[in-house]
Amino acid sequence: MRRACLVLLASIYWTLGCAAVKFDLPAVTPANIENSKRCLSQYVPKDTLVFARVNVGPGYNQRVDIEIVDDAEVPNVYTKKKGISGEITNAFDTRADAEISICFKNTLPDGFHEAPEYSRPIEVNFNVGAEAVDFETLAKKEKLGPLELELRKLETVVKEIVSELTYLKRREARMRDTNENIYLYCY
Repeated sequence: MRRACLVLLASIYWTLGCAAVKFDLPAVTPANIENSKRCLSQYVPKDTLVFARVNVGPGYNQRVDIEIVDDAEVPNVYTKKKGISGEITNAFDTRADAEISICFKNTLPDGFHEAPEYSRPIEVNFNVGAEAVDFETLAKKEKLGPLELELRKLETVVKEIVSELTYLKRREARMRDTNENIYLYCY
């Protein structure tokens, strides 16, 4: 239930364009690690730039692991790191139309017992598509003026919209074909 609420909350924040999602990740013993896994997910189309910045706060004798993976037929693992601390960044292009999940685990070493004081603050900043592009660096590199930079941003957003509409059109056609086949089969 908590996981579902966390995913829903993250989806709302991403939809509203929030800068980051922050939460405390409780530490558990290795025996309970799968039950304490926390994931944030978002659907991302194929060949889309994704930029993830994760900041893991301090925590005594706790090991935080991160995994960024999609739910394609053959799952693609974009990042898998153990024992992260501080800030890490990761940028990648998606390989399939799929839901990208960023999952965290916080493990206590042997000899420690689970307690409320064992948790670490996590901050996740997840940008997709045009949001993930660093336009300031691009402007300096290509020596773009303010107007040219704004046009480049708009061009990127328009390309995303066209891509999304093309995807929706293909999906609608597949659903229509399925519906017609079911209708013909039933009657």
